[in-house]
Amino acid sequence: MKFFHNFGQSLGTSAHDMAIDLGTVNTVVYARGQGIVLNEPSVVALETQNGVRRVKVVGNDAKLMMGKTPSNIEAIRPLRDGVIADIDVAEQMIKHFIDKVLGGASRLRRRSNVVICVPSGSTMVERRAIRDAAANAGAVSVQLVEEALAAAIGAGLQVAEPRGAMVVDIGGGTTEVAVLSLSGIAYSTSVRVGGDKMDDMISSYIRRKHNLMIGEMTAERVKLAIGCAVPPEGEGMVISVKGRDLVNGRPAEIRVSEAEIAEALAEPVGQIVSAVRAALEQTPPELSADIIDEGIMLTGGGALLGRMDEAIAQATGLDVRVADNALICVAIGAGQAFEEPAYHGVLIAG
Repeated sequence: MKFFHNFGQSLGTSAHDMAIDLGTVNTVVYARGQGIVLNEPSVVALETQNGVRRVKVVGNDAKLMMGKTPSNIEAIRPLRDGVIADIDVAEQMIKHFIDKVLGGASRLRRRSNVVICVPSGSTMVERRAIRDAAANAGAVSVQLVEEALAAAIGAGLQVAEPRGAMVVDIGGGTTEVAVLSLSGIAYSTSVRVGGDKMDDMISSYIRRKHNLMIGEMTAERVKLAIGCAVPPEGEGMVISVKGRDLVNGRPAEIRVSEAEIAEALAEPVGQIVSAVRAALEQTPPELSADIIDEGIMLTGGGALLGRMDEAIAQATGLDVRVADNALICVAIGAGQAFEEPAYHGVLIAG
């Protein structure tokens, strides 16, 4: 406990404290006293010149390049399934975002104390990679907090109370399911299913059923437009989708329905629902009684998938709510974890 008390004091003396939700799809940064100050895609565009690879752009500008780059430029995501896949590129991305928040590389970046969110299922090696990337990017101290705890705090759940609460954080790479009480995790599981898997399933379905190849960005747009976890009555809404015909190789346009996309998403939605049911089966009886009263809180971008709350409610018989700030709950909660002394105990020492 002494460590966390001292860490809280050190955070209080720095002007550049920040919490980072380093997500597979988006990176969200919370700055002490300011709230959310950055929310950009976790994408880096790399340019190769004379055999040397360097960072060209990061974030929003890099995402616009995905699937549209010339041979000497590559737009990549340095994180996969919630953990770092390319540590060098991730380090450059974190450095860019920290500099952007501080208004430039010259503004005493080394004074920054950083809290970073990690999946509960991440290994010690994966956590070390995240710490090292942030430290090399300029943070003077790096602490970790589990995503499920941060999501619950950010959603307004009273996790410090002796009362059970359940949160399901559906991110881009992973889904975190946790039962919380007394600022700790009574049970948690992490499945590597999220928004990316949903996009992949939409692409595969359209390729298989319509012989049309679509890109990652197009699949995401389809998901946001008509994606749903519970099939509609009839075919539901219909939208146009453009891509490349696999038969003749020409650009083509087709129409897909809400019912088709629900069918495409059945597998990842089923995996998320199964993880929730498994968590409930492992929950101690006293905490189960609290969850009956409190229900289940959904956070993360995947929580905004059409009728996702309804799908989980049907499977569990419990009330299911989507957090007001579902997309940024994790970063908000991580920020509160270092701002409020009551939550300092959830931080993981480096």
